[in-house]
Amino acid sequence: MKKILVANRGEIALRVMRTARKMGIETVAVYSEADRHAPHVRFADKAVLLGPAPSAQSYLRGDKIVEAARRLGVDGIHPGYGFLSENAAFARMVQQAGITFIGPNPNSIEVMGSKLAAKEAAKKYNVPMVPRIEEAITDVNMAKEIGKRVGYPILIKASAGGGGKGMRIVEREEDTQEQMERAISEAMSAFGDGSVFIEKYVTGPRHVEVQIMADTHGNTVYLFERECSIQRRHQKVVEEAPSAILTPELRKAMGEAAVRVAQSCDYVGAGTVEFLVDSTRNFYFLEMNTRLQVEHPVTEMITGLDLVEWQIRVARGEKLGFKQEDLHINGHALELRVYAEDPLNNFLPSVGTLEKYRIPEGPGIRVDGGFEEGMEVPIYYDPMLAKLVVHGATRAEAIQKMKEAIAQYEVEGVATTLPFGRFVLDHPAFISADFDTHFVQLYYTSDKLVESQADSARVAALLGLRLHLEQRKKLTVPGRTQ
Repeated sequence: MKKILVANRGEIALRVMRTARKMGIETVAVYSEADRHAPHVRFADKAVLLGPAPSAQSYLRGDKIVEAARRLGVDGIHPGYGFLSENAAFARMVQQAGITFIGPNPNSIEVMGSKLAAKEAAKKYNVPMVPRIEEAITDVNMAKEIGKRVGYPILIKASAGGGGKGMRIVEREEDTQEQMERAISEAMSAFGDGSVFIEKYVTGPRHVEVQIMADTHGNTVYLFERECSIQRRHQKVVEEAPSAILTPELRKAMGEAAVRVAQSCDYVGAGTVEFLVDSTRNFYFLEMNTRLQVEHPVTEMITGLDLVEWQIRVARGEKLGFKQEDLHINGHALELRVYAEDPLNNFLPSVGTLEKYRIPEGPGIRVDGGFEEGMEVPIYYDPMLAKLVVHGATRAEAIQKMKEAIAQYEVEGVATTLPFGRFVLDHPAFISADFDTHFVQLYYTSDKLVESQADSARVAALLGLRLHLEQRKKLTVPGRTQ
């Protein structure tokens, strides 16, 4: 594999290209008109314009991407995450063009892309499941009957969807009809498929996912877990590895269950098996993401492995260079997704020019980004500026390092989630690891964020005054009065 096209943009395109370059592999970037001057375009050895800014006319044009790859003699296509990364038709198109798709086979993507098919496959391999129905439905009366059977609260979730769309929590039977209709309407609008499935809603849930890696020689390992419970609108914001609540026994059980999920669909490459963990530490299979995850750097930090490198190695037919017993957790890592969003205004996107943009540096600090000072933050794509990642010997050390890194980060021109990240790190529930996916609903409001910032400013002012007074004492001439 001498030349790889990265079918993505921004930070993940850059991240993949850096590993490819380290491996001596030539890279090809694709870009939209909005990204003409983006860092990933300049970094690549070659770059191809796909079309106008909207994704449907550029990054989602699989036909144009494959055509460019064939024209340039590309050996492999890495899809990154988002866009076409979990599109089985695209993966098949790549393979039919005689190009290696750096990811799982199309069948694995199809099976795990359907929540019902994924659960059916995993169930055959003895993976724990949340009590639920076995079929997708659109009938409200049937939904009520199922609610009575599994017990309220229930979760209505789009069969074909993800990212929180078509998802509704129903606390009482009398609310079922309204929430069912909303879920169906949203699912139909987002995915063209209004069918939903219903399961018992897990109370006090934590979102814990397990990273797996599998080769074409029958070897599958788990690379431990990531805690992803700090979310807003079902989107992860702060992630860490390992999870603070898992015992070695639970970690092993969840890891082995994740491996069985991968085996259930003949999985190859890097993938993530997501679980819900309830308040009594029972875990249940949620879904499998058949791609590299946004939060993969925290796993790299604690294992010392380059996941993109192993994606490429596996795609070209190599065996994994390690076994399960060779893998160990080293320290603790945290990741904060730095979005151009305003946490004081319901996390709405904040578009504009990055008038000032300086990233933190230092031992144990990693920033995966795709923006530079002076760039515009476009409205067409996900507003993530970068991923701020830190590593420490302990969780407490990692938290402290993340606070220091946030303090070093300088952004002017757009609002960001950096203040929200600091709010999370300072909160007693996070520090004690006593939280679940309801953290934002339970503890966060814009008023509390303003209050926390005011407190930080007061502390900084007091420290500044103290230093000033100490310096004055040192500079005082003996015998003189002030």
